[in-house]
Amino acid sequence: MSFDNIYAFYILILLAVLIFISGSIKDYERYFSAEMLEKIIVGKSTKKLNFGLLIGSFIFIIIAIARPIIENKPIKVPQSNISIVVAFDISKSMSCNDVYPSRLDFAKNKFTNLLENLKDVKVGALGFSSRSFLIAPITNDYATLKYLIKNIDLNLVSVKGSSVYEALISTNDLLKSEGKKALIVFTDGTDSKEFSKEIAYAKENKIKVFVYTIATPKGGVIKLKDGIQKDKNGNIVVTRLNTNIKELAFASDGAYLEHSTSSHDIQEFVNAINDKFKSKEKKDVIIKNNEELFYIPLSISLLLFFIAISGFRGFRR
Repeated sequence: MSFDNIYAFYILILLAVLIFISGSIKDYERYFSAEMLEKIIVGKSTKKLNFGLLIGSFIFIIIAIARPIIENKPIKVPQSNISIVVAFDISKSMSCNDVYPSRLDFAKNKFTNLLENLKDVKVGALGFSSRSFLIAPITNDYATLKYLIKNIDLNLVSVKGSSVYEALISTNDLLKSEGKKALIVFTDGTDSKEFSKEIAYAKENKIKVFVYTIATPKGGVIKLKDGIQKDKNGNIVVTRLNTNIKELAFASDGAYLEHSTSSHDIQEFVNAINDKFKSKEKKDVIIKNNEELFYIPLSISLLLFFIAISGFRGFRR
């Protein structure tokens, strides 16, 4: 057994000095109020006993403050220092059902697969359209992440368009303390024809972009509450897979993958991330596994205190 806060015992030294200076514990009246004296003085035969019990109570409470512990072997928990951000395209085109049940729902399922394949990696989540929205800060609480992503609702998004650039800016803010930054994007490719601005920003801020596209070349229509989305000329809008976004992935030294019903394809992304960040070593977090015993002296202290102030009143004359 040892003590986690051994400095608490200095208070006992102070107590011993005060008793020595007082010359006798018979003068304890000077240390207590009249109200307390009324409780502890119950006759000459019990005067010393009550005071001794109070001193004992004080000693045991100091022992409790010193935190007696039984030292067990520390637990080592491996933890990677890699943090990544996952961004979901939440533009209206992600409601298309050319990929069952919809592009966004498919992305949610793949995100669950992603978390199942990640090991000791902290993850943050964003949603983006013409602006980016924080869904979850960097965390290793995968259960909460799954819940938050599962409840993304496109009907709550009022802005239009789709800008990966906004997601890059938010990623840089979330991972500003990281030397290397990883962004995974679930998208249909957005409606941009070229990504020179996004490529320049990713390179400048050392963001590796891993793009997972969810759409088909044939495309699909955007269903609205009152029908199907049309352009200003009355033509039905058909959104298709935009493979131009692969330029962003390759130029930023990331990876590009088109959607698949395979349950193993997301592992390719995990392998790519591990490969790109393999120079970042894992750290072992040491967690103390000590057994706390403070409650034992604390219980004794309380027992002695209550005996001192009430246990001998029957002897009062």
